[in-house]
Amino acid sequence: MVNFINLVIAGLATGAIYALVAIGFTLLWQTSQTINFAQGEFVMLPAFFMLAVMNAGLPFWLALLVGLVLSLLTLGAAFKLLLVDPMLKHGVLPLAIATMALSIFLKDSVKEFYSAEAQPFPSLLPATNLDVLGVQISVQSVGVLIVAVLAVLVLQWFIAGTRLGRQMQATAQNPTVARILGVPVERMIMLTFLINAGLVTLASALVSPIYLAKFSSGDTLGLAAFIAAIVGGFNQIRGAIAGGLLLGVVDNLAAAYVSTQYRGAVPLFLLIAVILFRPQGLFGRAEERTV
Repeated sequence: MVNFINLVIAGLATGAIYALVAIGFTLLWQTSQTINFAQGEFVMLPAFFMLAVMNAGLPFWLALLVGLVLSLLTLGAAFKLLLVDPMLKHGVLPLAIATMALSIFLKDSVKEFYSAEAQPFPSLLPATNLDVLGVQISVQSVGVLIVAVLAVLVLQWFIAGTRLGRQMQATAQNPTVARILGVPVERMIMLTFLINAGLVTLASALVSPIYLAKFSSGDTLGLAAFIAAIVGGFNQIRGAIAGGLLLGVVDNLAAAYVSTQYRGAVPLFLLIAVILFRPQGLFGRAEERTV
């Protein structure tokens, strides 16, 4: 029972990171019909931004700030202006292919210019355990879960409780009507890309101390977050949250009680089951199209 509790907590912590990345998938799709297949590399890259800054002699807290700014500029603004805007006019499929190419480019660039070896990454939280009623609980896992939940709550408050957030919702629901009502649609779309860049930077800072900074880490994170977004419902933020948490727990329990060899197959089975029995996702809404 003690081991089960630890596995669930660790799974929730991992799932919370998946949820942050999956929310980015969902936001980009809602506002601009963008599916970013380089999202996993977007999580990988900020860690190397921060490591480069720390190697230059700056402290960790300043490296976090510089990493965030660089991510906002490159993974947010530059990504939208230099890749999404030129490609989206040709359709969703060419854009999807372009983001796949970007994924390969980013991964190989980090491998070539930084290192092919996994790099240790400092953590804001101590790697110790807390004794709670005889159960040893990882401080790092609890801290990751708390930070991720707080970030999601702040984002939910921003979207539902502020004027900018409501304009983002209007842009996502119907950009044409939003323009008629005076909403600066292009500015709201850019804001969405910047929020996604902030989310992947936070996810990178949370996951890198646990799994190290690796040029290939985006493969696993990107696939897991994409599956989480589909399982929860690609058109709902709450679905991305639920999908991420569910996937994290199922993945951890499968590795412990089924087999580590088939660990990667369990999320795929979950994805297939959801697609077969509830194609819109657990919390998604069905969308109708007129042909």
